[in-house]
Amino acid sequence: MKYKAPGICPVCGEKLTITKLGCPRCHTSLEGDFEPCEFCRLPEEDLLFVKVFIKCRGNIKDVEKELGISYPTVRGKLDTVIRNLGFEVPAKESARDLEVLKEAKNEILEQVSRGELSPKEAAERIKKLNS
Repeated sequence: MKYKAPGICPVCGEKLTITKLGCPRCHTSLEGDFEPCEFCRLPEEDLLFVKVFIKCRGNIKDVEKELGISYPTVRGKLDTVIRNLGFEVPAKESARDLEVLKEAKNEILEQVSRGELSPKEAAERIKKLNS
């Protein structure tokens, strides 16, 4: 059984490096200071989210459906992954974010008009979008 290598030092919290590589077939080994891929350092929860996000081609509505979570939760998880990869997350919502939020609200309203959601369920979902 193989285990996922930890990405963070349990003692001081520093990012770990790989110092030894080995071939399971011929037992050749290399020692040095190797940098693991950025995605390898992500916590398992973030990595699972990234896989679903890629599978859904970045379509937030599809990610919501696949994971059974709301738009704000998808955005929060995405922001967490972005931070964990070492990038900054802008504090204010961009015009694109507001447009996506508007589209999500419109989709909820369309679901009500098609009879797929009750008005009460729609109101709850819209409240979640706004929180």
